[in-house]
Amino acid sequence: MIEVQKLTKHYGPVTAIRDVSFSVGPGEIVGFLGPNGAGKSTTMRILACFMPASSGTARVAGYDVFRDSLEVRRRIGYLPESVPLYADLRVASYLDFVAEVKGVGRGERRRRVAEAMERCLVTDVQNRLIGKLSKGYRQRVGLAQAIINDPDVLILDEPTIGLDPKQITEIRALIKSFAGRHTVILSTHILPEVSMVCGGVVIINKGSIVAQGPIDTLVDQFFPTSRVEVEIVGPAAAVQDGMRRIDGVVSVQELATTNGAGRYLVESGRGRDVRGEIFQLAAQQRWGLLELRRVGTTLEEVFIRVVAGEQAGEEAAAP
Repeated sequence: MIEVQKLTKHYGPVTAIRDVSFSVGPGEIVGFLGPNGAGKSTTMRILACFMPASSGTARVAGYDVFRDSLEVRRRIGYLPESVPLYADLRVASYLDFVAEVKGVGRGERRRRVAEAMERCLVTDVQNRLIGKLSKGYRQRVGLAQAIINDPDVLILDEPTIGLDPKQITEIRALIKSFAGRHTVILSTHILPEVSMVCGGVVIINKGSIVAQGPIDTLVDQFFPTSRVEVEIVGPAAAVQDGMRRIDGVVSVQELATTNGAGRYLVESGRGRDVRGEIFQLAAQQRWGLLELRRVGTTLEEVFIRVVAGEQAGEEAAAP
């Protein structure tokens, strides 16, 4: 549904993105992640036909964004980070206007507007001026205009920015419900949000794609170990040495010491559960075992490791 190949964009002497390539299948929801200035918004603006690329190709819903930009625009819904809304229009009137601009027929327009307002939870403010709405409501109106024409593809840039926790939960649920019905590419700085909503991610850093794929696959790729967090009352050196001797353990890291109790992060080979051996070790040595639990890997940890690894590689290559 979205196919990007070697997309490059220059702003004079500055290269915003270079040889960006990725794909998003029909009905998928994919997170597009990267630090500030990495090239996320530039890529999304090109896909939305907001600006041209310097080179490369991109196809959305089967159409080339350069040669068939009008066809692409008919098949996408775009929510930019700063939503351009008409402050002097009422919500329902604005959405009716957007539906007309996007080619929704007169007979279908009222139903589409009502459905978009209901899905985005703005029906209760449909007769209010947009300029009088809170930031959260304005963001939801922006999302409503993106889905008003029931597009094949949704391009969402920071869709939950400015919302309160309840509204964020509602919008997350809404975006998740798009799976299967729409293809969604979602840019956000809130990494737990991606884990809750997206099936896969594309990570961009300094204008280039550095990792992409299903979240579970990336976790296995960048964290090929199982992790256990342990809190034990016992001699720190002996505790660490004893756990390192357990078969399959690859590292033991001391996290903190409080009132004689040490907290450790124990890593072992993927699929190797060493909790039983740690329990037996503590019992044999008569150490006080206060806590023993498995630790999952978050998308945030993957993101930091990917970006930090890129930076470390550049520093090592520097003369």
